[in-house]
Amino acid sequence: MKNFVLSIAVLLFNFSIASAYRPNSKTVTNTSFAQSMLKYKPERNFVKIDSTVISRFFKAYPNVKKYKSDVIALYKKRNYSSIWFDNQGIIEFANLLYSKVNQLQDDGLKSRFAYKEKADLIFNKNPQSNLTTTETELLLSAMYIFYAKKVYKGIDLEKIREIGWFLPTKNLSYASLLQTLLADPQLLDKNEEQLFSQYYKLRTVLKKYRQIEQNGEWNLIIADSSRREYKPGDNSATISQIRQRLAVTGDLQHDSKSTLYDAELMTGILNFKKRNGYKIDPIITLSHIQRMNIPIENYIKTIMVNMERCRWIAPELTKADEYIIINIPSFKLIYKRNGKTELESNVFVGGTMNETVIFSSNISHLIFSPYWNIPTSIVQSEIKTAMDRDQNYLADNDMEWNKGRVRQKPGPKNPLGKVKFIFPSASDIYLHDSPAKSLFESEYRAYSHGCINVNKAQELAYLILKNNPDWPAERIKKAMDSGKETTCILKNKIPVHIGYFTTWVNDSGEISFFNDIYLRDDRLAEILFSDDSK
Repeated sequence: MKNFVLSIAVLLFNFSIASAYRPNSKTVTNTSFAQSMLKYKPERNFVKIDSTVISRFFKAYPNVKKYKSDVIALYKKRNYSSIWFDNQGIIEFANLLYSKVNQLQDDGLKSRFAYKEKADLIFNKNPQSNLTTTETELLLSAMYIFYAKKVYKGIDLEKIREIGWFLPTKNLSYASLLQTLLADPQLLDKNEEQLFSQYYKLRTVLKKYRQIEQNGEWNLIIADSSRREYKPGDNSATISQIRQRLAVTGDLQHDSKSTLYDAELMTGILNFKKRNGYKIDPIITLSHIQRMNIPIENYIKTIMVNMERCRWIAPELTKADEYIIINIPSFKLIYKRNGKTELESNVFVGGTMNETVIFSSNISHLIFSPYWNIPTSIVQSEIKTAMDRDQNYLADNDMEWNKGRVRQKPGPKNPLGKVKFIFPSASDIYLHDSPAKSLFESEYRAYSHGCINVNKAQELAYLILKNNPDWPAERIKKAMDSGKETTCILKNKIPVHIGYFTTWVNDSGEISFFNDIYLRDDRLAEILFSDDSK
């Protein structure tokens, strides 16, 4: 009996000692130990993730099931360990991501995470939330994939191809991107390794135009019906309205509210015309006023659509030592070398019935004094009809039959001019010179059969071969003027990118808007803003 009483006493003593070390006990005396126990959150310290758990999650959350394979790839990369929890709870990066997802409009997107209300419960620390830790973990992973697809990748590749965009798209690893963002969360704001730099310039201007819209500063300009144009020295109430608009867009430094067309206003008009692809003169026509009166929401949509196009471009495309970029809507070619613009030239592009293809290739060689091998379609639709009317048509136009095809000899009548630039193309298009130099001054220049006519093609040839000792300037000129076709093989191929941007921001932050000559913006907007775009 004594031994039994003694055993009970020992048990009670041990129980009292153990109770003293319970975290919730009022008898805790070791403060540091108690604090460490309170910081420890066992429900957050271990998150069970495996393929079965992931499958179960996506059955419960079917509206994000399309992200399942990408989420699995995330956890495979991390050996199925937790991404969003540490022993302190949810990591800070998750809060940053949540904030970005709630501000997608800043990135030109009209999108909403399918389970936003569930995510709100996580970050609003709602005590009524019944989300398990594992559920929270996987919901955050699905939210990350949603965000990364929307911002860094864009619409599905199949849809990109359907709308005729064949520039190389980037390969994006969501797992590698996440690792980079976790290491440097500031890249959530700007990451030029993943997004073409033009994207961020457009994002800045988007914010400006939304502020203009919010401030109600985009006032309608009422033109005087009795006047067809305005020129320096004219006085009209319409002039003061135009002045106000140019001050809002930044073409003028300030709004003097004057009704007189003075030198200050002329400076603003010239800048407006330069930004918008017009012939640079001081005359204001009704068509210019109509352009200014396009609703600001249309301009905002245009910016958003072109931000989407930027998502498709691999940033490394513009990091080559030298390259050529052609923007179809602006009718412009830019040649860059070592990050510097060496040449800018007006171009002709394909008309609406012969649209120039959007793609990338590499210029492999130049041909001086080129023959023009006339496409069969042109021979059938144009040349044969002319030959039927005039039996001397070929001879009179320096044309001849060659191996069953019609070609035009080198010379002043040849529409290819003195040089053409050849690169592989399924559509058989290339860059070339043109003898019709005056036509490059026209505002609208979509007249070709698909090839790109370059106003400064001869200057471009000289620049490309500038450091080639085998082709000094004298030899180039002789080849151009010889009337005999001569080929120059380039030692280093030059990338050429033919793109389609209806708005563009230069290095000074000025935005230009160009006519949507192939009517592609509305089609892209329809895809971009639909619920199933990605």
